[in-house]
Amino acid sequence: MNNTIRVGNLFGIPFYIHPSWFLVLGLVTWSYSGGLAAQFPQLGGGLALLLGLMTALLLFGSVVAHELGHSFVAIRQGIDVKSITLFIFGGLASLEKESKTPAEAFWVAIAGPLVSLVLFGIFTVIGFGTGVSGPLAAILAVVATVNLALALFNLIPGLPLDGGNILKAIVWKITGNPYKGIVFASRVGQIFGWIAIASGLLPLILFGSFANFWNLLIGFFLLQNAGNAAQFARVQEQLIGLTAADVVTFDSPIVSAHLTLREFVDERFFKWQNWRRFLVTDDNGQLLGTINVDNLRSVPTGLWSVTQVRDIMQPIEASSTVQSDQPLLEVIQRLEQQRLSTLAVIRENGVLVGILEKAAIINLLQNRMQANPA
Repeated sequence: MNNTIRVGNLFGIPFYIHPSWFLVLGLVTWSYSGGLAAQFPQLGGGLALLLGLMTALLLFGSVVAHELGHSFVAIRQGIDVKSITLFIFGGLASLEKESKTPAEAFWVAIAGPLVSLVLFGIFTVIGFGTGVSGPLAAILAVVATVNLALALFNLIPGLPLDGGNILKAIVWKITGNPYKGIVFASRVGQIFGWIAIASGLLPLILFGSFANFWNLLIGFFLLQNAGNAAQFARVQEQLIGLTAADVVTFDSPIVSAHLTLREFVDERFFKWQNWRRFLVTDDNGQLLGTINVDNLRSVPTGLWSVTQVRDIMQPIEASSTVQSDQPLLEVIQRLEQQRLSTLAVIRENGVLVGILEKAAIINLLQNRMQANPA
């Protein structure tokens, strides 16, 4: 999520706050402090405001606990949690990848609501079992109620809510296809989004009331994110079964280490005028390194006929290569994470297959999407 502020780590997980969270914090503090002041007139304005802030922080702490529930289950499955972010609509745990099985996906999804239900039980027991009264009892009741609402709301069976991820796991289990699960749960999420928008618009249009304005915002949030999830799932489905070798650029810029620089320039350089970087191989086709056009400047032109490509080539980092049989979805993830535009594709024995370009993946995807529209 853009423009977030990192505020530290939670159990080793980077923790961020979106600027919109401060707006909600202020509104919740003001709302609950006003309610406490009206319910308990003996409270001064400053104390009521302090208790309202405490209530707001407890509520957001509950949201964080909800997201930690998802995170801890994901970590136990070997999935890294990239971050937890608080924003206007609550919280978001960003996971490195999807679960491997529908059962694992189900437990990651349901962990958050289960944590909220447990917190509801804890705050309810404290409120009724300890005999507390006054403002503290009111705060406990509010926090318990909100945790119950948080659990029930997130169990709505539509993406991007937890209930949508549970539905996705169920459809995945039935069909054996995770992407069909995502698309189905996304469509359900869009239906709930339109319902929320309608519930916010109708009172506004018919009565000029903004009472359900929050529903309008939630509806747009559901529509946008559910639509994005469905589109991403369709993209992933088009790439199933493809490997890095399937997207290697035809006639990749490959040169032999034994060529002299003069031969390289005369025979190869002008053939691939659009390339600035070339892959260097030995007689067996194994990848040795790379040579850049700028490397030629380090050798006087008079020595080009006696200087070989291997003499000025640069070693290639392992992070710049990929195995030819690696799934294309994983390759895309590497390109995004490392912010690369190309990768050298090699076989298990180190023999070079060719170069893989990010642009080639995009072209392949566009062609497949046009050939297989949703």
